[in-house]
Amino acid sequence: MFSILAISSGLLTINWGVFIWAVGADRVVESALGYYIAPLLNVLFGILIFRESLRILQWIAVALGTISVLILTIEYHHFPWIALSLALSWGTYSLVKKRIDLGALESLTIETLIAFIPNLAFLFYIEGKGTAQFGQGLLVTTLLCLAGIATVIPLLLFNGAIVRLPLSTLGLLQYITPTIFFLLGVFLFNEDMSNGKVMGFAFIWAALIALSADLVRSSRTVDNRVA
Repeated sequence: MFSILAISSGLLTINWGVFIWAVGADRVVESALGYYIAPLLNVLFGILIFRESLRILQWIAVALGTISVLILTIEYHHFPWIALSLALSWGTYSLVKKRIDLGALESLTIETLIAFIPNLAFLFYIEGKGTAQFGQGLLVTTLLCLAGIATVIPLLLFNGAIVRLPLSTLGLLQYITPTIFFLLGVFLFNEDMSNGKVMGFAFIWAALIALSADLVRSSRTVDNRVA
């Protein structure tokens, strides 16, 4: 159990770290792409790990998602490592959490405690370099503390939901966060959205529509069989 929690803690730390860096580097839209890709990655995990056979809409979703990544790779003029790092770390984290038979609060507490020492060491490191912001001013310190609270609450809800909600419902709800990121990146932070990027996101949205339709249809099929 501890080894699995250590893995999930590491994945969560990677996800947090990449996302925080992306926001600071004005790459909010690219981070949104990562969280859009994550549900598609879970479908691939089903093929590669659980040897699941895909339904037609799932194949369409994976194909459209692949096209989206290729288009955005060309458009960004570099490999979209931020998006794929976020997708891989979050998708794998979700997969690992499914295997942990522990309450939401307990598992998240243990994960946080495991990550505490290396994160504290990093804080001392940047403090030594003179680049740390925590404790340098009341406003910044307060905002950082509030950011911690804003991070913990949705994670607690996610950890509780992942063992309680149907996969179809959970999958649909997970699209809300990257949509908010995308809107913030475009309309609040004024990040560049060329025609090519719009096309790339259009493919990923089409993929998610196909995946959502498949999840809803399969959920109804199961409900009808139970009834």
